[in-house]
Amino acid sequence: MRAGLVPRDDADLALISGSHFGEPFHVRRVREILEAAGLGEDALRCPASLPLAEDARDDWLRAGGGPERVLMNCSGKHAGMLATCVVNDWPLETYRDPGHPLQVAVAEAVADLAGERIAATGVDGCGAPVLALSLTGLARAFERLVLAEPGSHERRVADEMRAHPELVAGTGADDTVLMAAVPGLLAKGGAEGVVAVAVPGRGAIAIKIDDGGMRARTPVLLDELRRLGVDVPVIGEPVLGGGEPVGEIRPVR
Repeated sequence: MRAGLVPRDDADLALISGSHFGEPFHVRRVREILEAAGLGEDALRCPASLPLAEDARDDWLRAGGGPERVLMNCSGKHAGMLATCVVNDWPLETYRDPGHPLQVAVAEAVADLAGERIAATGVDGCGAPVLALSLTGLARAFERLVLAEPGSHERRVADEMRAHPELVAGTGADDTVLMAAVPGLLAKGGAEGVVAVAVPGRGAIAIKIDDGGMRARTPVLLDELRRLGVDVPVIGEPVLGGGEPVGEIRPVR
């Protein structure tokens, strides 16, 4: 948005900022973003994949479908990147390159919001640059989004994510459930056990599970939110043995 992106629909900002589950409404919106920019799915440079949502994946496979780029959980972000390139007449084929004007602008915005320099730049699973920050910087960035002035680029992104949590992740996803259940809460999970959350008036949390395990992420997050005085829902399935609940996953200090 700082580089000139004007979404055709403000709700698109939630999808562009998310990691969607590849449900039909996600895929349809990605295609609409590309179409509005005068592009087709072939412009996407994220790898082909299947939907993350089990129901959507099963339906897709039963219909004879296979992995496609538009189904990949990062295709919303990539569609937003491509639409920004179109606005600026930047090259489309190389939009993932760290030296591309788009990625330079993204890195500058991330560093500004985090209040610190980017420590290193790697390659994400989707092929776009992944930027290393401290957990403090990540939490600071999320808090700045929710505390930004109404109508600003930062606040618009936060507001659309919170208004359309199903576009950020998907049906039943932890991010989606949390934002739908807790007024004002902004959440976004990442790969390798990363999640960041901000709640106006309470603070912000950023978590990285050291071994990258995803199972521990949500129990730790919920425990930290409760420490901030946030009333959070119970999320997560019990541990099953023989198809019956035999335990639970909980944080231990």
